[in-house]
Amino acid sequence: MIYWLFKNYFADAGLGIRIGCAGAMSFFIVLFLGPRMIRFLRAKKIGDKPQFNHSVLDELNRKNSDTPTMGGVIIVLAIFASVLFFGNLSNMYIQAGLLALVWLGVLGGVDDWLKLRKAPGDTNRDGLRAWEKLLFQIGLAVLLSVFVHRYGNASSIIVDGKESNPAHSFYFPISEIKVFLPFAIYAIIMVVVMTGSSNAVNITDGMDGLAAGNLLIVTIVFLVISWIVGVAKWSQIFSLPFVPFSAEMTVLCAAMCGALLGFLWYNTSPAAVYMGDTGSLPLGGLIGFIAVITRQEILLLVVGGVFVIEAASVIIQVGYFKWTKKRYGAGRRVFAVAPIHHHFHVKGLPERKIVVRFWILGIIFAVLALGMLKLR
Repeated sequence: MIYWLFKNYFADAGLGIRIGCAGAMSFFIVLFLGPRMIRFLRAKKIGDKPQFNHSVLDELNRKNSDTPTMGGVIIVLAIFASVLFFGNLSNMYIQAGLLALVWLGVLGGVDDWLKLRKAPGDTNRDGLRAWEKLLFQIGLAVLLSVFVHRYGNASSIIVDGKESNPAHSFYFPISEIKVFLPFAIYAIIMVVVMTGSSNAVNITDGMDGLAAGNLLIVTIVFLVISWIVGVAKWSQIFSLPFVPFSAEMTVLCAAMCGALLGFLWYNTSPAAVYMGDTGSLPLGGLIGFIAVITRQEILLLVVGGVFVIEAASVIIQVGYFKWTKKRYGAGRRVFAVAPIHHHFHVKGLPERKIVVRFWILGIIFAVLALGMLKLR
């Protein structure tokens, strides 16, 4: 909106200003709406009801029973409003990003609502079933694949005398080779990265400030990466593929950073509100989408190392339990509880110490990822 009012100025030197404005606006929206949303959620008794089927962990989390959840609503609203004001809405990556934000936000909201409306003692339904969430996540990823793969042809470059679309290509800087992906492969990559990232963030969201803090770190890194790959000169310096118009994703990243900073104001220990699936699913999905657009899917595994560890701990726990149950007749566990942050909690580490240590790990992974850019 603001972009079109001052298009001539922003087209020349206004991206940095729009990045700052989007981040600031998003931050203050969450800061302003936070207390009102918390009062509303408490009045409606939309509080967290943690149940882990583990007596020690249930007791440790008893204090969280009345903390309101679904705070992700204000995160989604803040990001959407900020991008609406300061983003270039004609940019196809911004359009696709906003679609992902709303789609996964609604999906997470429905999941949270079903959990919260479950009658006490009802064990038949705990939110949406896993396959139901996956169905909508995969559907979104395929839809975005069609959109980007088709209309991405409008933003093409010349590589070795051949016109190509960097948005759906793999780049190997050592041999200076580009491999251009057919739609089927591109769609598979989009599905795997977006659903994996969305669910990994969702799994991590289990302690005060844990998911939000690490998401902030990852988003800052991808703000930098989006700007690099969106500027031809910078992409050449770092030996990264130049993706025309992807620099606009920095506005989306800035809005995410501002919203996460504002949310941490209320979500750090002791948390006054949780984001719930309403926030974790869209934020994780957006990070995955940005990684695919900037062709940094592998780098996402590094910078998002904390989320990878959390998701891997669940996969290992479930897989090992099922295997040992089939082999020995009784399931065995690798961790006391999964995901792994709960394992450390049960073992006696205070929640705040776990969260801060995971933040430190997140910063280390981020520095490593940024260092890898120059090493390339």
